[in-house]
Amino acid sequence: MSAADCTYGLSIVSRGSGPERFAAAADLARAADGAGFDALWTSELYDRSATILMAHLAGVTTHARIGSSIAYGVGRTPLMWAAEARDLDELSGGRLALGLGNGTSRMMSEWHGVDGSSPAVRMEELVVVLRKLWRLHEGPVRHDGRFYHVDVAPPAATLPPLREHLPIYTAGVNPRMIETAGRVADGVVGHPMFTAAYVDEVVRPAVAVGAKKRDRDPGDVETIGILMCAVHDDEDVARRRIAFSIAQYAASRVYDRLFEIHGWEDAQLRIRAAAKARDVDAQIAAVPDDAVDAIGVACRPGELAGRVAAHAVSYDHLDLTGPAWGLQPEEQEHAQRLIVEGMAPVLGARVSTSS
Repeated sequence: MSAADCTYGLSIVSRGSGPERFAAAADLARAADGAGFDALWTSELYDRSATILMAHLAGVTTHARIGSSIAYGVGRTPLMWAAEARDLDELSGGRLALGLGNGTSRMMSEWHGVDGSSPAVRMEELVVVLRKLWRLHEGPVRHDGRFYHVDVAPPAATLPPLREHLPIYTAGVNPRMIETAGRVADGVVGHPMFTAAYVDEVVRPAVAVGAKKRDRDPGDVETIGILMCAVHDDEDVARRRIAFSIAQYAASRVYDRLFEIHGWEDAQLRIRAAAKARDVDAQIAAVPDDAVDAIGVACRPGELAGRVAAHAVSYDHLDLTGPAWGLQPEEQEHAQRLIVEGMAPVLGARVSTSS
């Protein structure tokens, strides 16, 4: 795979409050759509919905895919996921890319009030049920599984969806969850902490294992990365921003395997000790320089496209976003606009070549 084969998306971060945040998101989406980004991605948390923003973006853009990276699979019933997906696909003119994740077991149980065990099995079952409900126009859907129970007999006049196939992507960090994408999804949505080594040693093998169990070609499973980018006139400031985000993720044991692969275990322990002491400067200082370069991009204006290309060789698609932590809403919006400006010359050239 080469950088030329990779397509690029942009995370549309809608922070702050009030109607202004939707207006700002629309302006950013229009700029990215016009610049030639292949996809616009949204996400959700305990206080924001991905699907509401996706609908908003669908109405103000014309070319880019409208995707979630990610929305909570456990946050809606399979029936409502299918219904919302049909609406979003129609609203966007067939541009929906549905990215689903479950979050941690604790988030599943404490945020969503569902059983947090076997998240990979639950996600696999959800995708299977969604595929059935997508074809609801063909007749009744009855499913009696471990996590989901559905019995829907629609009227004979039920219309088919806009597209025969709904693109569904599932998120994963550790092997078993990634296997789910290989088994049932159109692609795997990565994490901002992924590196080229992690993709080679963990992600692609896990996708292949899952694909083999369903007699699928792993090459048909799209690998989507999320790349944190910090652009600043002072590269040291940009590097500190990426390092701060890495330090926030380092506290979780979910990423232990990644730190082990790179030999960053001692650094991870120092980061955790500094976090416990609430010493932000020490947290940032404990992040290895090679971790900043392997996980994100920190550069000056004008250097972004070249730095991003070095990461693109590991993915089929890269979702570009600002630092995941530490920025105020207006700073995050500015960070995203700098990404659009930095990538526009390259993407514009691609668009003109393909048209």
